Amino acid sequence: MKNDTLWSLDPNVTYLNHGSFGAGLVPVLEFQERLRREAEQNPMEWFLRRLPELQAAARQALGTFLGAPAEDLAFVTNATEGVNTVLRSLSFAPGDEIVVTDHEYGACRAAAEFAARRAGARIVVAKIPFPLKLKEEIAAAILACLGERTRLVLLDHVTSQTALVFPVGKLVGEIQARGVDVLVDGAHAPGMVPLDLRALGPAYYTGNLHKWMCLPKGAAFLYVRPDRQDRIQPLAISHGLNAHVTDASARFRELFDWMGTRDFSPWLCFEKGREALSRLSPGGLEGLRVRNHELAVRGREVLLSTLGIPAPCPEELLGSMASLPLPDARDKQANWRDIDALQRYLRQEHRIEVPVMAWPSHPKRLLRISAQAYNSLEQYERLAEAVSRGLHKNL
Repeated sequence: MKNDTLWSLDPNVTYLNHGSFGAGLVPVLEFQERLRREAEQNPMEWFLRRLPELQAAARQALGTFLGAPAEDLAFVTNATEGVNTVLRSLSFAPGDEIVVTDHEYGACRAAAEFAARRAGARIVVAKIPFPLKLKEEIAAAILACLGERTRLVLLDHVTSQTALVFPVGKLVGEIQARGVDVLVDGAHAPGMVPLDLRALGPAYYTGNLHKWMCLPKGAAFLYVRPDRQDRIQPLAISHGLNAHVTDASARFRELFDWMGTRDFSPWLCFEKGREALSRLSPGGLEGLRVRNHELAVRGREVLLSTLGIPAPCPEELLGSMASLPLPDARDKQANWRDIDALQRYLRQEHRIEVPVMAWPSHPKRLLRISAQAYNSLEQYERLAEAVSRGLHKNL
């Protein structure tokens, strides 16, 4: 699989952190630039006449990929915006409860806390062990937190720090059977794990397309089940609110399709990106997904063996990323932007880009690897040796 010309990544850096921001495919970024040039050649033609048709086509292609009706999808810039959109749209009363897990991505956890604080509601945190031995521990911890005042569960599909693929099929079914809506934060899911939103059936689901689908930054989606669409409005209200439509689904699309002058090109690249990724493996997207999963598992095995660490979770809970606990950090950390000393050492001394994250809080920390088509097993072997050296330096 030769991918030298498909990404713009620095060839002098071993990049093992696709999960944080993704990396756009060169042919897709070139296609995006063509779209941008078209928009600038005649803005009136582009925004008022061409764009609605292009948005509809992109939404239809995305719906086919996600197993969701196109009319139930809205374009947002990232999953954090999707989570905020739902939380800021819903009404909570004093004493209501929003359930999150202690693995939830920090930005989305903050959004839930903001919504709860504003309404006088409260956050209930499901504590999921890591390391863990059985996937059943995840569902048990979350279901135990549901009560009479639970109004919403914010649930990761793939956790950011611990890289666990949650059993969302089981969880969504059991939670919503109790009359509680689920908002799934699928930031890492599209392109990493199979998706069928019709079968899954959550009230709300949001996911990024710039990560494992390798689209330009700013491409994400929000799925809202038809019976919940009249509750949800975008963070920026624009002309869509005044559209003369009576159908709730049509109003939902009007609200989200036009939020002023912005760069719509990232979403319009979906089909181009899907086709480009499909060509990277003989098995298409599914073949690439399986290949990346297997590489993440093998890369983790190399690290665990070299560092003498037991596996922190079963392989079945991994997608295209894997995390493992490291000895406690020795340096101080003032805020979330601070770079861990070991991560800085790996970057400066070994030209390896990989995250070392404080979790659940400093000084506890995790190292997380990602596996994409441009990665190889030899890169994880170099990483394992470099981490071992860094830990011997008490970093």
